[in-house]
Amino acid sequence: MRSTLRLLALLSLTLLLQACGTPYATTQNPRGDDVMLLGYDPVAYFTAGKPTRGDKAIASALPNRTYYFSSAANKQQFDANPARFEPQYGGFCSSGAAFALKLGSDPTSWEIYQGRLFIFGDVLGHEAWKLDKDWNIKYADQVWPDIKDAGWRGQSLSRYMNKVPWYKNTKDIRDEYDKKYGGKPWPSYDVGSMFSNLFTKLPGWRAAEGFSQPALGYPD
Repeated sequence: MRSTLRLLALLSLTLLLQACGTPYATTQNPRGDDVMLLGYDPVAYFTAGKPTRGDKAIASALPNRTYYFSSAANKQQFDANPARFEPQYGGFCSSGAAFALKLGSDPTSWEIYQGRLFIFGDVLGHEAWKLDKDWNIKYADQVWPDIKDAGWRGQSLSRYMNKVPWYKNTKDIRDEYDKKYGGKPWPSYDVGSMFSNLFTKLPGWRAAEGFSQPALGYPD
């Protein structure tokens, strides 16, 4: 009986959280805009080849998300073809996206592959993704149409409770890493608690606040 009640409580919490959290990896600026990439310029990854802070005075708004740009020229390119420059999977960690999770977003952890911009939650997510880029992209592309409009908290919690069939845990990924790289050490990085990442913080909080890495700050 207790186990049934516990299960019902968890299911009720999951349903409650389905609408919680933004569908994109955004943080709010003081004006209430939902800003992507902590205010970094999505076009600059392609043109400058590095993360570049955008200017709040040079911005473009799309449904549920706003982007800052470092120049009017970059904004013009973006406005002409947003799909060309937007990060994949709503700016959430591309490694987690393969498992239908919407967590993490660090604009300084990134890669352009096959003409697409991929963002990661941290260096660990990037390393896991690089073990088999095409495998990760295959599954993330498969699940994304069904989860793209879901709030990130509810979506992630539901998938932690009901994992995709191809889910890999930390040990699975570390074993693949050791097999591929031999004695190369796994990067040292503190991802924070599950409670913080799911309930009390925003997707880009570790990058913004400098948790286990230099602080980028929140968008103006």
